[in-house]
Amino acid sequence: MARGVRRPRVADIVTQSGLSRATVDRVLHGRAGVRPETVAQVERAVAELERQRSQVQLFGRTIVVDLVMQAPERFSTASRQALEAELVSLRPAVVRSRAQLSEQSDPEAAARVLDRVAGRGSDGVILKAPDHPVVAAAVAGLAERGIPAVTFVTDVPASGRAAYVGVDNRAAGATAAYLLTSWSRGDGPVLVTLSSSSFHGEEEREDGFRAAMAELAPERQLREVPDTDGLDATMRAKVRDLLEAEPGLTTCYSIGGGNRAILDVFEELGRSPEVFIAHDLDADNRRLLRSRQISAVLHHDLRADMRRACRLLLQANGILPGSPASVPSQIQVVTPFNAFPGPPPEIPPYA
Repeated sequence: MARGVRRPRVADIVTQSGLSRATVDRVLHGRAGVRPETVAQVERAVAELERQRSQVQLFGRTIVVDLVMQAPERFSTASRQALEAELVSLRPAVVRSRAQLSEQSDPEAAARVLDRVAGRGSDGVILKAPDHPVVAAAVAGLAERGIPAVTFVTDVPASGRAAYVGVDNRAAGATAAYLLTSWSRGDGPVLVTLSSSSFHGEEEREDGFRAAMAELAPERQLREVPDTDGLDATMRAKVRDLLEAEPGLTTCYSIGGGNRAILDVFEELGRSPEVFIAHDLDADNRRLLRSRQISAVLHHDLRADMRRACRLLLQANGILPGSPASVPSQIQVVTPFNAFPGPPPEIPPYA
């Protein structure tokens, strides 16, 4: 910690970490008998507090919001940063966030995290997790303890959650089909990739895409690559098998990420996609847009969504007037020509 910067108060570290004061004290003073994962939990809490120091002033009642996400690191990090950046906009309420992020799609693990949140207490949860009965039960358990949950990007509709924040995923999938069929010159098969079929949002995107493709290009076949967790290594192996078997496949709708890996496989096989539609304007996709390797990104403003999620939780806690309600976010179609300020990047056109 830089000289002159005061360490967060022990009481704040206790709240942030969810550990007892005695445990936090042992960690801070370097005493023996503390598990490494407990030390890491305290260190993570201190880092979160220090990151948020310039965003909030820790006085009076503090509202603590838990961000629980199962998503590739690139997206969960962008979401956490968006949440922390929006904390200042919630004044006069004082909101502080804790993050528990995982790259693996695992309903049981998500439910365990939610159960721990219920046990230690929280003022609300922003959740991205699979639509699975154990997750729905854990969200219902939060509600029974008076802890509202807002689902983010992908919904768990039968869970008793307070509201859903994110795009209309079915409409997003239909938009992808419209763009792909408008820009594609061929009638070959289309690659459709997902991180997990258990994510309600991804399932809705695929349903919307399939329905629109059946209307716009009924002769085109879809080739699905499911259950990759959006991770590059898994995506690369599954996509390679499919592309080697489908030499005429030149278009892609990437629902679940791992776009760098998909493009690497195309390149290794001496091919390039004619049209490539992706989701979310994260750092990877910005680079791919800049180099014109993907055609368009279907994006929603993460900061605006996080701000809305927090306001919904404040409503659920009675701090703001009104009742929480789900309102879809606007879908933004981002291309290499509107993703960056100034003139478009000078890159050769698509092959």
